[in-house]
Amino acid sequence: MLSRSHGRVIRAVFSSHARSTSSAPTVKNFINGKFEESKATKWIDVRNPATQEIVCRVPQSTPEELARAEAGAKEAFIKWKEVPIQQRQRVFFKFQALIREHTEELAHSITTEQGKTLGDARGDVFRGLEVVETACNAATVLMGETSENLARGLDTYSYRQPLGVTAGICPFNFPAMIPMWMFSLATVCGNTMLVKPSERDPGATMILAKLLQEAGLPDGVMQVVHGAHDTVNFLCDAPAVKAISFVGGNAAGEYIFARGTANGKRVQANLGAKNHATIMPDADKEATLNALVGAAFGAAGQRCMALSTVIFVGETVKWIPELVEKAKVLKVGSGMDADTDVGPVISPEAKERIERLIQAGIDDGAQCLLDGRGTTVKGYEKGNFVGPTILHGVDKNNLAYTEEIFGPVLVTLGVDTLEDAIAFTNSSPYGNGCAIFTQSGAAARKYQHEVDVGQVGINVPIPVPLPMFSFTGSRGSIRGDVHFYGKQGPMFYTQIKTITSNWDYKPAASRVSMVMPTHDKHN
Repeated sequence: MLSRSHGRVIRAVFSSHARSTSSAPTVKNFINGKFEESKATKWIDVRNPATQEIVCRVPQSTPEELARAEAGAKEAFIKWKEVPIQQRQRVFFKFQALIREHTEELAHSITTEQGKTLGDARGDVFRGLEVVETACNAATVLMGETSENLARGLDTYSYRQPLGVTAGICPFNFPAMIPMWMFSLATVCGNTMLVKPSERDPGATMILAKLLQEAGLPDGVMQVVHGAHDTVNFLCDAPAVKAISFVGGNAAGEYIFARGTANGKRVQANLGAKNHATIMPDADKEATLNALVGAAFGAAGQRCMALSTVIFVGETVKWIPELVEKAKVLKVGSGMDADTDVGPVISPEAKERIERLIQAGIDDGAQCLLDGRGTTVKGYEKGNFVGPTILHGVDKNNLAYTEEIFGPVLVTLGVDTLEDAIAFTNSSPYGNGCAIFTQSGAAARKYQHEVDVGQVGINVPIPVPLPMFSFTGSRGSIRGDVHFYGKQGPMFYTQIKTITSNWDYKPAASRVSMVMPTHDKHN
């Protein structure tokens, strides 16, 4: 049930009339504490993936609006960085309470714009909330270091200080969680942030901005601007922006990393993935198959940590027919329907690409055991639906394996040994996540030690770490070397200042020394 304040929040972040030719509401910019109409001449339709109805229209924020947001964030930083950390934390204590109060509102916005089921949308909000909760304890990870009496009267100590203006460029698949990964830690560390939500589903970010304002975040500390390529280029080039956080596909991430670093900015970019699961003969068959179905087809496969490749070791290849039967009974439908298991994919273009890659996989020699192409849902005939699909017998050159499909498509293969499974996993250029299902501690130990992937699950299909740890994808799944949230999150959003002080008490003036100081004398 939606909160009573639902209408108030929605009215704040969306206009009741459109500046464009459509009658759909337009999304506002959030600049210097005000939700304001854009003067854009270019607009992007946000469509409900289950119906194709236009939910709202997103502006390509104008150059003047972008520049004003940058200037406002730069100005707000001057005061915000001086606010004591315990006071910054209190904003997030209030913010997390407001998120809990407005979870249903956020989830409905996500399902309407992105398509995932309401249950999955609530999980999207909750996993972001967990990062907000860690921001409430940021003081402990922002503490510096000290070493006393390195020479007589000489001490060295360090502080972690904020960078200044930062930017967050967000993907469509987690409209609440990933913005909270970014702005929660960036701002509690004393920075300001320009957030660009995905132009496909901006609603959750706009609601969060309103709630953060209500929690007491000062004007200008978080700005929300909109658009596509022009806004991305602005954030990569803006002189005031010192660091950029990005989550999304490889092409965009590599572009942002190259352009941002060329302009002297820090960039952390989480990119694509091809996550492998290895199934050992001693695994619990029922639990394993259930885990595979959920991890492969949940969120219609639109997760960077979805299990998209399963390697069956030895006799476990005989389990595949049972896997197919479990996938067959999943219900495809609107995310608003309580009994839906698999919602629509984000756009007609995404659907066309997924179906094209399925055919390419078949053409490259894979056996199609379950074909979800051509799926239609009664009452939602215009929806972007692709049913669960399983392709068996792929090799390293099959296009359905080499490409990140980002849809409800699972590719499978059989190998003889655990060593073969590890070698196949390590041959992939990606390193986001992987998993092994086994009852053998020795097999699990060998796997976790030898697999070259940043996040490993043992009988856990989607090993996304809780936010006391960092999200540690590796190799081709990341650009930059400092990860999101956990201890590394504040490291990315701060810089170290080291002070060496000499307060040696001397009753008489010391004589001038022209020798390079070495600090190795005790008297």
